Amino acid sequence: MSKVLLVEDDDSLGSSLKSYLTGEGHEVVWAQSLSMARELKSDEEIIILDWMLPDGQGVDFLKELREAEINKPVIMLTARTDLIDKVIGLEAGANDYMTKPFEPRELIARIRVQIRDHAKKDHDSSDGVLTRGDLVINQNEREIRWHGEVIEFTKMEFDFLTLLAESPNRAFSREEILNKVWGYENYPSTRTVDTHVLQIRQKLSDELIETVRGIGYRFRFNEG
Repeated sequence: MSKVLLVEDDDSLGSSLKSYLTGEGHEVVWAQSLSMARELKSDEEIIILDWMLPDGQGVDFLKELREAEINKPVIMLTARTDLIDKVIGLEAGANDYMTKPFEPRELIARIRVQIRDHAKKDHDSSDGVLTRGDLVINQNEREIRWHGEVIEFTKMEFDFLTLLAESPNRAFSREEILNKVWGYENYPSTRTVDTHVLQIRQKLSDELIETVRGIGYRFRFNEG
């Protein structure tokens, strides 16, 4: 059983989601505002976060969490359908994004995926080694093996691939990649990201890094 912090101000949706999640075996703490969320957040394993709340925007709460290096998975809920809003949410550190209305069963499935991936990421990072199928990234030795063979990577290629591989199947915008890999003080153009994707694909596989139209890229990985 996992503990879920649900941040949703709509009485009807919040009540139904809490009931559904509880029925699926989750322990649910329900906050109906950002101030309540700040008071209640503690040992939850995942946060379900509405975008628009009575005392602010959920994305601002998300930024607070990430700035405090709280890396537990966050799934954002929103009625916003514009692509730019999705990009903003992902850049702020959201792990997933669901547009209202949605099926509760889909939310349950996404919660399971996020909790599983987060647990695996914690396990992988404990010894500094990320394993994604035939790809092994040794972060301590900064070494990449593909099908058992050591592949030479530049510093930026290594950091870029590690960023994506740490959060498999999550879409990263080009701007987010630039910020996290290159940093704003050395901010090149988004074309630099495309060039590095091409270089990594040439060294590993064309299918490993998938283009997400209108957003950027993601590390494609189907466990098992």
